[in-house]
Amino acid sequence: MVTITTKEFQQMASYIKRMYGIHLKMEKTALLIGRLHQLLMQKGFATFSEYYDYVVSDHTGAAALELIDKVSTNHTFFMRETEHFHFFRDEVVPYMEGSVSDKDLRIWCAGCSTGQESYTLAMILNDYFLTKPSDWDTKLLATDISSRVLQQAVSGEYSAEQIVALPKHWQSRYFKRLSTGKYQVDAKIKAQVIYRKFNLMEPRFPFRKKFHAIFCRNVMIYFDKSTRDALVDKLWERTEPNGYLFISQSESIDREKTPYKYVMPGVYRKDSH
Repeated sequence: MVTITTKEFQQMASYIKRMYGIHLKMEKTALLIGRLHQLLMQKGFATFSEYYDYVVSDHTGAAALELIDKVSTNHTFFMRETEHFHFFRDEVVPYMEGSVSDKDLRIWCAGCSTGQESYTLAMILNDYFLTKPSDWDTKLLATDISSRVLQQAVSGEYSAEQIVALPKHWQSRYFKRLSTGKYQVDAKIKAQVIYRKFNLMEPRFPFRKKFHAIFCRNVMIYFDKSTRDALVDKLWERTEPNGYLFISQSESIDREKTPYKYVMPGVYRKDSH
């Protein structure tokens, strides 16, 4: 097992925080070794210093992508914090239907991981607009920093255990069983989600229009306070007036500093003025 010195850990942790916002404290030393050990062995590095030099000197960006794929935590599941999906279905979608005059719904899943959240939102939208005029644009954007999880999301394949939490009528309507025993999201639902690679640490978000709803759940738990505050400010800038921000119920926003208004645990709204 390759060991890591305090200096090497601080060097790696500083790079990861600067590039990706993820804040690794010293007690995460074993986690960092565990996630990167195999990679160092494969590439023939004897020390973390050698590996660090390799990452920062690789101008193709491939080494950095490999690093974040290993370091980022991408644990998610269908119907996580179900109350948010019910609120989205019962309050947010009807509000958008009544207020979005150009019928172009703009919804962003930031930190979408392997796709369960974005596909759930797509299924909610499909159910709601099934009987409505067909000129509504209900496509949604889903982004993540990890190429590995985005590939899984695009494939839309899940095990029987992974979809068991979904309503039975969704399982039968929106999934087909493959010869492998896995279940694949219906092509119509897959077509509703646009997956893109994106780093939330970008100084500016390049989106042309603002969003009516942003889901950024279980992302900020890996950031320190200053990184969280800076991200919330950027999200607020990209939220439409009266639009919603969803974060995890275990996360919080500094209500003294943010202009977002608290709605319920994990849900905030931007005032119209």
